[in-house]
Amino acid sequence: MWPPPPGGTWVIDLDGVIWLTGLPIPGVAEAIADLRTAGVRPLFATNNSAPTRAELHQRMATCGLAVPDSDLLSSADVAAGMLAPGSSALVLADDGVREALTKRGVRQVAHGPADAVVVGWTRSFTFDLVADAARAVRAGARLIGTNEDPSHPTPDGLLPGTGALLAAVATAAESDPEVAGKPHRPTADAIKALAPDKDLRVVVGDRPATDGLLAGQLDVPFALVLSGVTTPLNIPPDAGAATVADDLATLVRTTLDQWAN
Repeated sequence: MWPPPPGGTWVIDLDGVIWLTGLPIPGVAEAIADLRTAGVRPLFATNNSAPTRAELHQRMATCGLAVPDSDLLSSADVAAGMLAPGSSALVLADDGVREALTKRGVRQVAHGPADAVVVGWTRSFTFDLVADAARAVRAGARLIGTNEDPSHPTPDGLLPGTGALLAAVATAAESDPEVAGKPHRPTADAIKALAPDKDLRVVVGDRPATDGLLAGQLDVPFALVLSGVTTPLNIPPDAGAATVADDLATLVRTTLDQWAN
């Protein structure tokens, strides 16, 4: 069903919807401003665990957006929330994950044993790190991935995503990982904690396999935008989108027109 009722909370992805590797997609600042003027709360949810909170806010500012910290959810936060304060983790991830774990009170170790191995997106990924992580998992550590996205959108095309790195560790450890990010239950629960069910209206994203399935978890429509991973040439037949738009600016403009009429 489209359009959704006016107002409420829109859950909006970042990579491929707001920016591509930090470079703003045209029209996003105006689109978010128009949503807020219409009484919509944008709640930004990203599977990208690499940036710190300060880096995320700086990228938002580069896109012309000022966002309260309470309206910004990262898979790093969700993954950290899956571990108990005082537990230990061997980390294969960038600073966003390390920051979230520190805030949670999780002790980070360079080698096993550990209570968990946490895998997020990082360029610092080596054979030795995979071997250490697999060894820790075989010794009893939980294997937690911030997400399982196979690729990451950039202006120059797709790069390997966290899912590719997580698959290497899971294969080496012969273990099934727990996954924090979209579309999995930990992120759905985190979103519900930030916005009651009755306030949720739609999930906006560029990837049906994550954003679309998250919309199903939250029982709201999925709005697919074609500015990231999914393009007009590769829309899957089972995308499950209630509406498809070229980008966020087009989606917001047409939705506001429908509300007005």
